[in-house]
Amino acid sequence: MEKITEKTSLYSDLEKKSVAEILTDINREDAKVPVAVAAALPQITALTEAVSERMLQGGRLFYIGAGTSGRLGIVDASECPPTFGVPHGLVVGIMAGGDAAIRKAAEFAEDDTDRGWKDLQAHAPGASDTLIGIAASGTTPYVIGALNQARANGLLTGCITCNPGAPVVAACEFPVEVNVGPEYVTGSTRMKSGTAQKLVLNMLSTAVMIRLGRVKGNRMVDMQLSNNKLIDRGTKMVMNELGVNYETANALLKKHGSVRAAVDKAN
Repeated sequence: MEKITEKTSLYSDLEKKSVAEILTDINREDAKVPVAVAAALPQITALTEAVSERMLQGGRLFYIGAGTSGRLGIVDASECPPTFGVPHGLVVGIMAGGDAAIRKAAEFAEDDTDRGWKDLQAHAPGASDTLIGIAASGTTPYVIGALNQARANGLLTGCITCNPGAPVVAACEFPVEVNVGPEYVTGSTRMKSGTAQKLVLNMLSTAVMIRLGRVKGNRMVDMQLSNNKLIDRGTKMVMNELGVNYETANALLKKHGSVRAAVDKAN
């Protein structure tokens, strides 16, 4: 099967182009990404609903990937606690080569079929948990092996890939296939494919957290107050909810530690 992510770029002689031409071409290609994501909305919906149901029953969400895909999973997982106030360990990103590979590529780590499931064992996965494999090519052995083992052990399984019909699709129950076409630089999946995966991850985790009750109205009422900007934002949220002045709202926020607690305990 020919991988769409490996198809020759629609553009040639890139080194002969001006900077303006290169950027215009890349921007033209990037504009195709949200259209491709929209086409995959039914699959994204099915996966998100299944994940939400498991997590409402106490399950956790794991992402697993290699290279850019693995890093994107780690980024999305790491942003859930500060944004939504959930505990560390509820959403976890795992990548081939371990944490060291976040900054420096781990040679051949993604080629080990058994390593992904072994890496997941550090978190004692159970049948209530979900594993989502992130693989632009859809052929990464590290990801496919982990999904096969996870599925055999009762975990819910899904994937995010940019090669429709790739082997990773057969390895899971809820595939998401986003066909963004050939990359501007042939095979460079950190570009459109990576952007598509980031968009899907944003949609998935945000929708799941809303379903878990971590958003009220349209506000991040459980966000961690980890810097002055967020304290100021939280103070204004309390002001709006309770109809009090800034000083009163700020005092309530600092006393109770979150927007939700400040509002609930003041009512």
